[in-house]
Amino acid sequence: MSSLAERLERPSLSTATQPRQTRGVIVRTLRNALIVTRREVRDSLRDWRIMVPIFILTLVFPLLANTLTRVFTGFFEDNGAQELLPALLPLMPMVVGFFPVSISLVIALETFVGEKERRSLEPLLSTPLTNTELYLGKTFAAMLPPLLASYTGMVIYMGGLILGEQQWRPPLILVAQIVLLTTVQALVMVTGAVVVSSQTTSTRAANLLASFIIIPMSMLVMLEATIMVQPHRRYLLWFIMVGVLVTVILLVRMGVRIFNREELLGRTLDQLNLRWVGRTLWQGIRGPLTERFSLWRWYRGGVFPAVRSLRDSLIVVLICLGAAFVGGWIAAYQWPISLDQFDSNDETLLDNLRTWFDLGQDNPHLVIMALLQNTRVLLAATILGVFTFGVLALVLVAVPFGILGFVLGQVMLSGLSPLPFLLAVIPHGVLEVPAIVLAGAAALRLGSIVTRPPADMTASEAWLMAAADVIKIGVGLVLPLLVLAAILEVSLTPRVVEFVLSL
Repeated sequence: MSSLAERLERPSLSTATQPRQTRGVIVRTLRNALIVTRREVRDSLRDWRIMVPIFILTLVFPLLANTLTRVFTGFFEDNGAQELLPALLPLMPMVVGFFPVSISLVIALETFVGEKERRSLEPLLSTPLTNTELYLGKTFAAMLPPLLASYTGMVIYMGGLILGEQQWRPPLILVAQIVLLTTVQALVMVTGAVVVSSQTTSTRAANLLASFIIIPMSMLVMLEATIMVQPHRRYLLWFIMVGVLVTVILLVRMGVRIFNREELLGRTLDQLNLRWVGRTLWQGIRGPLTERFSLWRWYRGGVFPAVRSLRDSLIVVLICLGAAFVGGWIAAYQWPISLDQFDSNDETLLDNLRTWFDLGQDNPHLVIMALLQNTRVLLAATILGVFTFGVLALVLVAVPFGILGFVLGQVMLSGLSPLPFLLAVIPHGVLEVPAIVLAGAAALRLGSIVTRPPADMTASEAWLMAAADVIKIGVGLVLPLLVLAAILEVSLTPRVVEFVLSL
């Protein structure tokens, strides 16, 4: 009996110690990663070609920015526009913090490929450190100098504004926003550059690919500047911060996942094998067909398995669509619109519906117009999702549901019958909504699969197979559903709503 009791208690003990063991693994991983970080930071501090530009950007540029701020402040005061200064003064700290990070990006780009060209990478990769420890150590080392330079530059500039002639007294929440925005921007640029450095074979290629990091981040800074000059909308900066932080996590996860020291040492030349790309993509589209091609075999062996692989993405898309609809409903109650001028028995509305129905009967081009509109939006969501880890794909497919929730909330708030509104959506929505969900899930998987490719595939192979699934699902399911939905939207939906309104 005692041995049986010991066996029954043993799993509970192991379960109790599991969080402690997990913490121990994390602490050990970080401790080993910091060994690499200390080595890299020490080497960077010894290299004058790195430190001199950072020193100039950290000290000289903030002083120059202070001089320009005094000039612009005098200009605004001379022209009676002093009330605009509180909105414009926060812009320069963002710029001052962004410049050192953008220039210091060369440190991150050289983390792996630079050492490979200098032939100093092999001894480091031969250490007993794991791939995760090595990658995180390099990433931390690339983050520290740009962040310290940004913080120092912002302190110098803001100190000049606070203690100088301007006597600027910014709110603490504004200072926190500026510092946190600079931090997450530096993190996403550095983590992206480290991923580029680990996947290229030359510094020249890494520098060219860095434009895909600098340009989007510059556009993001311009968007933040536009929001910053509107004090009543600065709350949007918190949402931007959260989105950028999620991007940082995805980049780190992707970098750790696809980093492979053997491949880094063995790959000497990047080449674009279009024949291999075409063959891999075609095999993914065609599916595992060993017999003569038939439409049923293609659906059974290619399309339906592709849909099953979207299980996790479908859950995420459905949650986002539901959240968008509920958010639109809540927004309707926050910003109500008077709908007293509308009447469910309005003859003008009935005449418009009859006209739409007659046009649909006599002009089939309206079906094509409805089909092209939906196809254009879903195609844009897929393309943008590729460059944003699927985030913009979720946004584009969720926006219509937010609008539906907002309109339905306004209808309910105004005391009108929701039945005509629902019947204006349901007849074609039973086909259009599944098409949107499938397309959104496929686009989300296509954009996010590079962050965690299957263990038996490289990132490029996994992406090509996901692209093949997008094509299969798009051609085999989404497009037929959209065609049928467009026909119902033009021919059936107006007649149903007309019938209900005429009762």
